[in-house]
Amino acid sequence: EARRQRRLLLVVVCVALLLDNMLYMVIVPIIPDYIAAMRGGGGTAGPSAPAGGNGSGGGNRSLLPARYPPASGSNEDVQIGVLFASKAMLQLLVNPLSGTLIDRVGYEAPLLAGLAVLFLSTASFAFAENYATLFAARSLQGLGSAFADTAGIALIADRYAEEPARSRALGTALACISFGSLAAPPFGGVLYEFAGKRVPFLVLACVCLLDGLLLLVLAPPGGTGARANMPVGTPIHRLMIDPYIAVVAGALATCNIPLAFLEPTIANWMKDSMGASEWEVGLTWLPAFFPHVLGVYVTVQLAAAYPHLQWFYGALGMAIIGASSCLVPACRNFGQVIIPLCGICFGIALVDTALLPTLAFLVDVRHVSVYGSVYAIADISYCVAYALGPIVAGQIVHTMGFAQLNLGMGLANVLYAPVLLFLKNVCQMKPSHSERNILLEEGPKGLYDTIKMEERKG
Repeated sequence: EARRQRRLLLVVVCVALLLDNMLYMVIVPIIPDYIAAMRGGGGTAGPSAPAGGNGSGGGNRSLLPARYPPASGSNEDVQIGVLFASKAMLQLLVNPLSGTLIDRVGYEAPLLAGLAVLFLSTASFAFAENYATLFAARSLQGLGSAFADTAGIALIADRYAEEPARSRALGTALACISFGSLAAPPFGGVLYEFAGKRVPFLVLACVCLLDGLLLLVLAPPGGTGARANMPVGTPIHRLMIDPYIAVVAGALATCNIPLAFLEPTIANWMKDSMGASEWEVGLTWLPAFFPHVLGVYVTVQLAAAYPHLQWFYGALGMAIIGASSCLVPACRNFGQVIIPLCGICFGIALVDTALLPTLAFLVDVRHVSVYGSVYAIADISYCVAYALGPIVAGQIVHTMGFAQLNLGMGLANVLYAPVLLFLKNVCQMKPSHSERNILLEEGPKGLYDTIKMEERKG
């Protein structure tokens, strides 16, 4: 029964991560046209109206248009850039608080609260009629993500305490994140084209509501006494100064910078340098889903066979990301561009799948096995890249050039890869005598420790 429940909880978390990333990207083909319509830029909010500002008919609108609007320097472009970055910015600010709260109250209640906020955010998008409402909905999504994403990943690490099951479960969650990010733009584009702007958001809101109800059935917050005897987690500021955790967090931020910085810039570069058509720009990232899933699968299998080489898989992934980033400016047509983008996503899959379980292991052996704060640190690492991307990347391209941007990102990843050697001996660490481990060595005295002991025996 416990195993069945944890599988269903994994489904709940995966759906939550899928929804969050679909909501993050589903507005890509909708918002630029919608904001232009609000400001009288030539478009309308209807499904068959011309795309704002480009004069093309609605039937010619790409299902995956440019990730962000052209860097024309207009106020509208600034508004859209800030709108896209607002989610990551608020998430970045809230994560330290959410991680601490998760460590104190457990994982289920913050996950449910995050799903509730995501539901409100999605519904707000559906009925937004002005920029202020869009900005509030986007920021509200960042608040929900700070709780839902962190609590969900931490819940997986807690329920799948043994390897290689933990790596498989976290790998499944990463695959859902990738699928949500890449499937959302065509999903939103199709429904926006034929059913109107509200329909994509209403569909996501309904799925979010069902996911929250399933979580209430499986693990109602406060429904058991297991969390009453839950050990006190290590404060987030102490985890941040742990050198091993800091190295992992730096790797997660560095490896995601190429993806975060290319999304708002590559579309315009493709149009200017190779005359790419709308459908080519739209489909640029779609093939990258398959190497990402392949990278997750390969890393999980390698980690099961050679768990002491997790650091090497991460370093290899960063080297692949670095080499792929440097190759992007050399591409001269659509087919060539797909290859380095697939390499970037494959490398990110290696890094994430290898290092996310490493964070949980480091907490197990060096601190108290409560995972809210450590995965809040991981979420902060991601948010740093995605908060800067929509605002900084375009400015770098404008002042230094697209090639220099890619070479800089590639060099940063290649130079950071040897730093992961610092994690080489992590697998040989022995558990520290934390409060939880002392309790387990003395025998279970509380309900929480009894449950965890039975899970380990199982």
